[in-house]
Amino acid sequence: MEGIISNLQRFSVDDGPGIRTTVFFQGCNLRCAWCHNPECIPGHPVLQYQASRCTGCGACAAACPTGTHVFSQGEHLLRWENCRHCGACAAACPAGALTLRGKRSSAQALLAELEKDRDYYETSGGGITCSGGEPLLQVDFLRELLSLCKQAGLHTAVDTAGNLPFSAFEAVLPVTDLFLYDIKAVTPALHRRATGVDNRQILENLPRLLSAGGRVLIRVPVVQEYNGTLEELTAIGDYLAPLGPLTVELLPYHDYGAGKYGTMGLPYAPLHHPDRAFFQNAAQLLQQRGLTALYHLPNQ
Repeated sequence: MEGIISNLQRFSVDDGPGIRTTVFFQGCNLRCAWCHNPECIPGHPVLQYQASRCTGCGACAAACPTGTHVFSQGEHLLRWENCRHCGACAAACPAGALTLRGKRSSAQALLAELEKDRDYYETSGGGITCSGGEPLLQVDFLRELLSLCKQAGLHTAVDTAGNLPFSAFEAVLPVTDLFLYDIKAVTPALHRRATGVDNRQILENLPRLLSAGGRVLIRVPVVQEYNGTLEELTAIGDYLAPLGPLTVELLPYHDYGAGKYGTMGLPYAPLHHPDRAFFQNAAQLLQQRGLTALYHLPNQ
């Protein structure tokens, strides 16, 4: 069995306890307005182009079967609507300006890469986090990879938006030590505006996962233009409070992925995170409901 993996991020400290390697799976069924991994959204490999590396040699145009690359008056133009993401141009590019992000891998080959940093996991209490994209969209491959990790004695975490049938969670629950469960919004209209999908399944899956014995860390990406209001954070707290003592990590919006959009021919709309006072008030609202609230503002 093979899965499609976008990238590995070693020495990650933001995706679960300790030092971890985060495995980014290809494919997502949400379209979050603030997505910082747009290359992980399609369920297939994705071409990226870095103009600063292009030497204008024309090798990509010669290799491309669909006429995606056009050189005119010394300028390299990409007709993204023609691109099939086959990777022929990336293979031909001598300067590394073109990259095909996403490749197939067996679980065994992936485990061999993950084990290279075992010493860091063991000394820091870290392990492996499967993220994306939405890793549970490749549930059979994910289960195989997590099973191998558990057999190897590695701590496992799954970062999920929860928008799947509960059977996907049941498939990986025995081999997952921690679920990082995203709650973007509980107000249905707001969730649909922010992500393009309804949140009924997401909100139904979380209590079922907790009842089934899943260990869960709630993560709330906070974006000023969408869920960055105390009314929505109060609604999230009211939803979570009856589910038992939970830790909620408030994640301020960041623009680390902004540069990726241009490399894929996509528009990017800058967004913002609320100020420190907002996070202090939001944390207090959650704590008043018996929840543990965590947050860290960048560069502060």
